[in-house]
Amino acid sequence: MFKWMHRQNQHVSAPRQQHSPSRTVEQSYDNALEEIQARLQHIADISYQQLHPDKNSAYTLIYIESIIDMTILYDQIIAPLQAVGQAAAEGDKMSAALAGSLTSVQSVTVLDVKQVVAGILDGSAALIVDNQTEMCLFPISKYSQRSISEAQNEVLITGPQEAFVESINANVSLVRHKLKHPDFKMIKYSLGEYTQTTTYLMYIEGLCDSDTLQQIGSKLSEIQIDSILGSNYVAEFIDHEPLSPFPIIQFTERPDTLVASLLEGRIGIMVDGAPQTLIVPVTFFSLMQSPEDYFQQYVASTWIRWIRFFFVMASFLVPSIYIAITTFHPEMLPSDLLTTIAAAREKIPFPALAEVLIMELTFEGLREAGIRIPRPLGQTVSIIGAIVIGQAAVQAGVVSAPTVIVVSITGIASFIIPHFELGLAFRLLRFPLLIMGGALGLYGIIIGMFIMYWHLVTLRSFGVPYLYPLAPLVLQDWKDVFWRVRWPKMNKRPYSFGSSREQRQQIEDE
Repeated sequence: MFKWMHRQNQHVSAPRQQHSPSRTVEQSYDNALEEIQARLQHIADISYQQLHPDKNSAYTLIYIESIIDMTILYDQIIAPLQAVGQAAAEGDKMSAALAGSLTSVQSVTVLDVKQVVAGILDGSAALIVDNQTEMCLFPISKYSQRSISEAQNEVLITGPQEAFVESINANVSLVRHKLKHPDFKMIKYSLGEYTQTTTYLMYIEGLCDSDTLQQIGSKLSEIQIDSILGSNYVAEFIDHEPLSPFPIIQFTERPDTLVASLLEGRIGIMVDGAPQTLIVPVTFFSLMQSPEDYFQQYVASTWIRWIRFFFVMASFLVPSIYIAITTFHPEMLPSDLLTTIAAAREKIPFPALAEVLIMELTFEGLREAGIRIPRPLGQTVSIIGAIVIGQAAVQAGVVSAPTVIVVSITGIASFIIPHFELGLAFRLLRFPLLIMGGALGLYGIIIGMFIMYWHLVTLRSFGVPYLYPLAPLVLQDWKDVFWRVRWPKMNKRPYSFGSSREQRQQIEDE
């Protein structure tokens, strides 16, 4: 019968070694244990558990209690080790120990103390046997995590409701549940000197563009930073257009969106601790698509897309056009409407540009306040605040009623954009267009739109034109841009993402 002893790291008085080199095989059991203790000194939740099969031998299990599964440790590692006491005394102790414990727990045999320390910090239990040159790691990590829930930012009425969480293992399982094919590949990276954050580069072999895959892999390998605490850390390192207001990387919290993108020949980047996964490359029109477009009847999806495009244009053009017309081109308005607007603005002390800027900044402040305050109060404060402040401003004669209507329509239109990053870009561009419309009228708006269109035409997302398939013009891919055709008609993958396997299904065009 084994006698075992449990002690905490604070009882160990081994001196700290700042730059001790990693020693390997020929070191003794005591030397290996001392070096591990020195490297893991002053860690309150580490445990050294000793097992003594006989007077001449000893095993030591080293683990951090807060990040391992203690039930697995006692039931599937310690118990089998106790069962091989006689075999360990008579022969190769490490082989006997592994033979008794590998029945249910995977193990990795290592020779380097540095690898053992890294494994312990990653949630493994390390086993050291006296007079043996090998050490063993049992990956039995167990971290606290929230359960799978509905998506918070990509909300659907129909379709799957599950969303990614902070655990990368849980997220991978959600993807593998939908994508059951051996060509689905993942490349692992450990990013951050201190955090050692697990990051997966995901793709489907034979579908994605090999040059893009190599480019992204090189960028990930070059990341040198203390910590990676979220997917946006990685996004900023691989973003090759940091000055553009338009996103060239898509964020998603939905497994079905990621899988659909991988099947189009795109590439995913999943970061441990982040419920958002990155997708590259992207186009403007892919960011204008909602996952729900593919779970509704195709005629309804097409109609909703047209509404979406209309209100996206309205979200940043309506305030500028209102200022330009009321300030420089009032003759363009019908006489009755012009009279109404003039009467409403008769006693307003500010020009139209100042009115709209005041209300736009107020609306942005209310929107941000609604996000930051506690969730039960957020929506109430945003809605009531907008109504009360708008009504009070009109009654006080600070702004006119038409201005409040224009800003309200603009705010509602901005919420129609499916992806937050693209919506934020249009929110930012709204203010330069306001100033140009207030300074030069419609001519200023035309100049601003020309500059924005020129930027979009020249913008690339990892080699893919941002306005594809509009510029360059590829009519065969319009079937999933301005309208959505039936699935039997979408028998080819999008041309822009460079997939070498163009055919999606064996159905001839009608």
